[in-house]
Amino acid sequence: MSDTETLAIIGLGNVGAALGVRLAGAGHPIRFGARPGKDHGELLDNVTSVGGQAVVVSPAEAAAEASIVFLAVPATAAIDAARELDLAPGKILVDCTNPVGWDKGPIWTPPAAGSIAAALAEALPQVRVIKAFNGFGAEFHADPKLGDTAVDVFMAGDDMPSKIQLALLARKAGFSPVDVGPLRNAALLENLAVLWIHLATVGGRGREVAFKLLDRA
Repeated sequence: MSDTETLAIIGLGNVGAALGVRLAGAGHPIRFGARPGKDHGELLDNVTSVGGQAVVVSPAEAAAEASIVFLAVPATAAIDAARELDLAPGKILVDCTNPVGWDKGPIWTPPAAGSIAAALAEALPQVRVIKAFNGFGAEFHADPKLGDTAVDVFMAGDDMPSKIQLALLARKAGFSPVDVGPLRNAALLENLAVLWIHLATVGGRGREVAFKLLDRA
């Protein structure tokens, strides 16, 4: 992985914007993929404020210029949005989404494939899909510090070289990457996200909490 590897963020909501600024601050040129019609000047100013570089282009342009694409759109739009990117064979697609409904609290609403990540892999078999960066709020995408350590980024995927590449990137940006196995475990990560949302909202813990894998020693 190059120290100046270009990255794409598809979806400029709270998660996508915060993650893009964080990765830009770690030295990576960022291509934010967005449809025309909105002013993203404040987001680009935030990137500049951390010494980063970024431009806003169309989603397809962003994906074409990047070695790793982060998908941070609403889960209901994930498959269509990913298809429209026209991703090249072998491209790494990081699924940051969570299929969540609400009934007096968050509920998991997966597609028939079992998870959004699995559905993406079915729709785009030429792409290397990894589920990651979905288990905490945008506050931790912006700043991964968790006490005297860093928030864990749990990663599920079937392609080990891709997970190694993503882990190096995550660590460089201040996160603590944790490989949780094959892509089928993406469903577990989506459920973990639902648990986080419950704790942060109806559970009363607030958003400044996150899950951390700790060794006993």
